[in-house]
Order: sequence, then C-alpha cells, then structure tokens
Amino acid sequence: MPKTAIVTFKPKQVNKALLQSLSDRGKEIITERHGLGKNTEKRTLEAIGKKYGITRERVRQIEKHSISTIKSSKEYKKYSHVFDELHDIIKGLGAVVSEEDLLSYLSDDKETRNHFQFLLYLDDYFNKEKEDDLFKHRWHVDPDLSSKIHESLHKLYQSLSNEELVSEPDMIKRFLRYLEDVSDDYKKEEIARRWLSISKKISKNPLGEWGKADSKNINTKGMRDYAFLVLRKQGRPIHFREVAKTIEEIFNKKAHVATTHNELIKDPRFVLVGRGLYALKEWGYTGGVVRDVIKRILKQKGPLPADEIIKEVLKERFVRENTILVNLQNPNHFVKDEDGLYHVVE
Repeated sequence: MPKTAIVTFKPKQVNKALLQSLSDRGKEIITERHGLGKNTEKRTLEAIGKKYGITRERVRQIEKHSISTIKSSKEYKKYSHVFDELHDIIKGLGAVVSEEDLLSYLSDDKETRNHFQFLLYLDDYFNKEKEDDLFKHRWHVDPDLSSKIHESLHKLYQSLSNEELVSEPDMIKRFLRYLEDVSDDYKKEEIARRWLSISKKISKNPLGEWGKADSKNINTKGMRDYAFLVLRKQGRPIHFREVAKTIEEIFNKKAHVATTHNELIKDPRFVLVGRGLYALKEWGYTGGVVRDVIKRILKQKGPLPADEIIKEVLKERFVRENTILVNLQNPNHFVKDEDGLYHVVE
C-alpha cells in the first residue's frame, strides 16, 4: 500500500509533550516499553524489571499508572485533535485495518511508527485486536463493522476449494457479496483489498491471484510451484527452457534449465505435449506418448480414418503428422480394416 498519509502533527513532538507529566522512572519505562527512544526495540516487562531490579508486575503497575497520568493531564486534552485526526485516517482506510498496513501508511520510519502506535495505544477511540490463528494484528474504530468483516472473511475462506486460484477483481467481488449490509462508503476495491489482507487464511501469490494461504499455488516454495504459476499465466504449452527463463524474470529465482525440466517430469500437474513442450493437466491434457494418445482416442470414438486421428491427436500433442502416421503403422498396436479405419489391437 503506498504511503500517502498527510498529518498535521509530528508524533514524536506530541509524545515528548505527553511524557512531561511523568516521573523520570515512568518516562523511562514508557519509552522502553514502546520503543520511543533511539532504540526502537520494545522491551518486555521482564527485561525492564531486570534493568531496574524490580518485578515484572511492578513494571506493569508503573506502566499502567503512567498511562493513566498521561490521560488525565492537560497536555492530553491539548492534543485531542491528534486523536481525532488519527480516527479519521483509520476510518478513511476502511475503519478496520491491519496494523502492518496502518503503520506503513503512516510512516516508513520504524521510530516514527512506534510513536504513532503509542498514540493509538493511549486513546479509547482505537481498538487493537491481537494476532491469532485466523487474523493478523489489526486496529478498528467500529466494533460492529469489525465483527462483520471477520465473519465475512471466514465465510469467504470456507467457499474456496483447496487449490482454487481467483483473480483479485473476482475475489473482491466475491468478498463484497458477503458484506451486503455494510455501508456503500466502504465498498471500494482498495478498502476491500485491505480487509482481505487482515486474514491469515486467505492470501495471494506473487502473480496477484488469491486463494487459501496454505495452498501450494499461493504459498509457493519450489520450482514446481513456480512452474505451475508460469504455465497458468501463459495459458498455453511452453518449452521447459522458457519456463525456467520466465521463473527467473517473474520470481527473481535462479532456475537452472535441467533442474526445471526434471521438476516438470516428476510432477503430475504437467503433461509433456511435444518436444520439450509442457502443458497443465487441468487444461484437459493427459499423459502418455503419441501411441497412448491414439489408443485413448480410438477407444473413446471408435475406429477412425488416419486424417481424423491426426486431427484429434494434434489437439493434444505438438508433433508432426508423420510422427502420428509412423505410430499407426505399428502392427503390434494398431490395425487398418478394409474400409481404411484404424482399430486398437487388443
């Protein structure tokens, strides 16, 4: 998501003013807990406790008291417009947004993001839901809408078959059908895309196609998966050398030609349909050499003349007509009757 947020305040300066109401100890603990200093790493209760020689529970108490002190200070009231502005930003992003997307939108600097995050943490305007097995960390300013989105994402996931791949426009349309009672103000592609990104069960592959996150078509890990996506994108049989080249171009992965060829041979998703040419089985191609293809055609359609056999075989294999005729002349597999029709030798 591109960074386009324009805010009228500087979060570091706001937090510096807010922390002035705290004791030195409270200021230090808040700074370390939320990564507001030069060290942007957020320290645990236990780590801070060890530093000051106090229990983690005592650190938690100091943090809680410090937050309460800030929220009752005159500085907090002075900067109420800051929280109104952040509220409007989140609402403009769809009222429910993953923490990653929100912070990326606000700043590309980690320290500045920590300062924004602390401001969100301070005010009751903003609700954070922690990461779980189904969803990423996310923030919302509308509990009812948040519940509807979670429910709709779950329904969308259940509607997907295990290996299904859906284009982004179609996935957004499908998702929005589960959100019929949501305000039209939110029914925009960019917002729906952000809502989709909240899910840990639904994701998209490097080509922008959506599906179940644990599918090998989405969670691509090796040459076979990359090759599958390449062929699917091309929509036609291509040579294994072209497959390797395209993998390198699209996925920026080193793809040795020989290795790629070996992976295509081993995987039943691919069918050799010509000299080095591979297609996807899901396109209707079946395995086997030309002889096997001829046998299957004759068993399905019955005895046929040579020209019909050639026509049918060429729908499935990129070979010369003479190759097909040579196979038909093999008396161990085919026989020609007096009407010029070929049969399979049983």
